[in-house]
Amino acid sequence: MNAADRRLNILQQHLTQSEYSAFSDGLSLSPTRAEPSVWSHVPQAPPDAILGITEAFKADNDSKKLNLGVGAYRTEEGKPLVLKSVKKAEQKVVNDPNANKEYLGIAGNPDFCKLSAKLAFGADSKALQEGRAATVQSLSGTGSLRVGAEFLALHYPLKLIYIPSPTWANHNKIFPLAGIQIRNYRYYKSSTRGLDFEGMCQDLSSAPVGSVVLLHACAHNPTGVDPTPEQWQGVLKVVQERRLLPFFDSAYQGFASGDLERDATAVRMFTDAGVELILSQSYAKNMGLYGERIGSLTVITSDPKTTKKVDSQLKAVIRPMYSNPPRHGAAIVTAILSDPELYSQWKVELKGMADRIITMREKLHSALKEVGAPGTWDHIISQIGMFSYTGLTKAQVQHMTKKYHIYMTMDGRISMAGLSGSSCKYLAEAMKDAVENVKA
Repeated sequence: MNAADRRLNILQQHLTQSEYSAFSDGLSLSPTRAEPSVWSHVPQAPPDAILGITEAFKADNDSKKLNLGVGAYRTEEGKPLVLKSVKKAEQKVVNDPNANKEYLGIAGNPDFCKLSAKLAFGADSKALQEGRAATVQSLSGTGSLRVGAEFLALHYPLKLIYIPSPTWANHNKIFPLAGIQIRNYRYYKSSTRGLDFEGMCQDLSSAPVGSVVLLHACAHNPTGVDPTPEQWQGVLKVVQERRLLPFFDSAYQGFASGDLERDATAVRMFTDAGVELILSQSYAKNMGLYGERIGSLTVITSDPKTTKKVDSQLKAVIRPMYSNPPRHGAAIVTAILSDPELYSQWKVELKGMADRIITMREKLHSALKEVGAPGTWDHIISQIGMFSYTGLTKAQVQHMTKKYHIYMTMDGRISMAGLSGSSCKYLAEAMKDAVENVKA
């Protein structure tokens, strides 16, 4: 009896005859005999749009090629950047004689959680002072959104979330996987390439009482269009009237305007108004910790007793999902946020990144005017953050990729961080050609 036969013999002893027959029909008695895999019925998943752009860019040998699809900061030379404050913090972590590689608690590094909440809500936040914030460490922004979605599915009575149209693609996947229905509210107005504030408020005003509403805290992805402080007040009024539950996604605090306080305006406005809410935070962009997968999730409640119960249930969600988060990224963030010198250095570097992106917006806007690109391009400088929604159509994007080797998402979104001073005019000329010669 060969090894395969022996394994099947043992298996047969643990199965009924009918079970064995059904199981053995799909097994080979010979390890050399080719049989279909038990996974052969699995369909091929569609490729990720962003990763597909990156792969196509890498395969392109043209010297002028541009990758404007990636959602990561690049230097003027097109290189990834590790902040000096991050390097110093990391060295501090490595040199700590008391450091170890033990498991963190389910909620993660407690100092990291406190400092993250303070960064988002402010040192003078009543919600923090009154013990109304339950914060857990997460696997960057995506992980915190997923934990938040699972928590909502388990404990929030209405399994419905309103998300802006358009929004970050992963929002459309995360919440349905947790069993939460999604509906869209109007956000971007293509005719003005700005905010559809009236449509947004109308849609949220007609939402069922108690619905969850996803809000981008700042630097809306993919449009780069944010409400003004006055418009945020209008949104807050609707939220209060309809008793909606805001779920803020904050991936760009400090990275949008270069000012940590300004970019937290909406989150603090809603919290100070006494609104219960959920906040997802990520340190991928503002500290450049993309690969460390470090973020947090905070639930603001109405009283400390409820906060403790919520905290326990967030841990109950995390435990069977990934047990506990990794140490290293949290240690880096904690070192920066707790050290006045490192914190000051980080703020300078953060403003430097934001300012470079703002400069790229200004240079591209000037270049478009210089080459005579048809239409108005003022939205390039009125939008904020890493991305700009250019207004280019899919056909125009494809034309630019084929002829000019410029890569971006098919909705016309470009990453301003992928531009340099020397490439702005080349992009402007390509955009002019596309707008003039390809039907919208």
